[in-house]
Amino acid sequence: MGWFLEGLNSSVGKKFIMAVTGICLIFFLVIHLINNLTLYGGPDLFDTVVLNLDSIKPLVRVAEVILLVVFVLHIVYGTYLWYENKKARPVKYKINASSKNSDIYSRTTFVTGSIIFIFLVIHLRTFWFAFNFGNPLTDLHHYFQFTADTFQNPIYSFFYIIAMVLLGYHLNHGFQSAFQTFGWNNKKYFSFIQKLGTIYALIMAIGFASIPIYFLFFYGGN
Repeated sequence: MGWFLEGLNSSVGKKFIMAVTGICLIFFLVIHLINNLTLYGGPDLFDTVVLNLDSIKPLVRVAEVILLVVFVLHIVYGTYLWYENKKARPVKYKINASSKNSDIYSRTTFVTGSIIFIFLVIHLRTFWFAFNFGNPLTDLHHYFQFTADTFQNPIYSFFYIIAMVLLGYHLNHGFQSAFQTFGWNNKKYFSFIQKLGTIYALIMAIGFASIPIYFLFFYGGN
C-alpha cells in the first residue's frame, strides 16, 4: 500500500490523477450539456427532466458526492502541479521564447482554471441551490422559468458566456494532456486526438454558451 501512495504522490502520480479526474469531468460535461439542451424543448420538457431527476434523488446525491470528490482532486492536484512547476523555475527566462519554453495552453491553464472555479461557485449558488433548497419558482416546479429569468440578466449571462469560452480553451488543452499522460501520444494518431479534443472543446463551449445567448436575445417568454 505504501508503494501505491508513494506513486500517487510522485509527479507522474499527480499527473495521472489529473488525467483521470479530467476524463471524468469530460464525460460529466457531455451529460450536463445534453440535459441543458432540453431547455430548447420548452418548459414542459425541461421541467419534466428536472422532476425525473428529482424522483431518483438518492442516486443523484451519490453522483453529486462522487463528482465533488473528482472536482476537489482535480483542483487540488492541478494547483499543486502548477505550484511545483513554478517553484522549479523561480527565475524568469531572459529571452521570451514562449513557444520553446511552454505552449500558451500550459502557461494559462491555471488562470483559466481559476476563473472557471469562480464561475462554478456562482453557478452552483444560482442554480443548484435554488433547485435543491427552494425558490418561489422552483418550489412550484417552474424550473424552466427560473432558468429563463436568470439568463435574462445580462451581467450573469455575459459572465457565463466568457466562462464557457475559457472552459473550451481549458478543455482543449486538458483533453490532449490526458491522452499524453496515459502515453497515447504516438505520432501516428495523436494528430487525430488533437483534432478530436478541439472539436469536443468547441462543442462544449458553443453548446453551453448558446443557452444564455438564446434567453438573452431570442427568447420571447410565454
